Amino acid sequence: MTVIAEISIRADQFLLGQIIAEHPGVSVELERVIPTEKRIMPYIWGYGSNLSAFEAEMNESENVKSIAVLDEYDDRALYKIEWEDPAEQLITGITGTDATILEAHSDDEWSFRIRFGDHSGLAAFNQYCADRGIRFRLNRVSSLDDVPPIGDDYGLTEAQYEALSLAVERGYFKVPRKVEYEELADELGVSVQALSERVRRGADKVLETALGHPRSGNA
Repeated sequence: MTVIAEISIRADQFLLGQIIAEHPGVSVELERVIPTEKRIMPYIWGYGSNLSAFEAEMNESENVKSIAVLDEYDDRALYKIEWEDPAEQLITGITGTDATILEAHSDDEWSFRIRFGDHSGLAAFNQYCADRGIRFRLNRVSSLDDVPPIGDDYGLTEAQYEALSLAVERGYFKVPRKVEYEELADELGVSVQALSERVRRGADKVLETALGHPRSGNA
């Protein structure tokens, strides 16, 4: 039976986290991961005011084969990163056990939601990490049947639904606005950057569906 594991991991436990930690003004959300031949290519959203320094360091890293900017806005950009093999051990371990990253983002520490085919896949991933000295905290394990169909009509993740629902409930979209991101972030125990991104992306998905626009493919 499919299981979903929610884990937390410190940035110093994996390569991408180490690089992001050196740029405190940058936060990251993993979009998707594609294994190709012997390399891993994650697609990530980067947010912050100094993305150029992050890009430069990634280009100079001996562990990175290439980094390409696919979409770019004022303070965010979508990147495709191709790692040299076997540079990024954590993500390699996830894809190596045929697991799927449902959600991953950086904050004070990284949070991952990972779907495994069954409990043996989760056990194999746990052993993979133990063998390589990668330490993480397992916060929750649930079967697919235990996960409610939150936001199914709009394709929202649980985190996006939670943030968007709270923003609506507290009056963020009212005129005049009744609450600011700082208060919502404190209530959810996340950073302002993480909160604003969940609300923005969640709102984008709801509006695209409600207005009948095709999904952009970046959500």
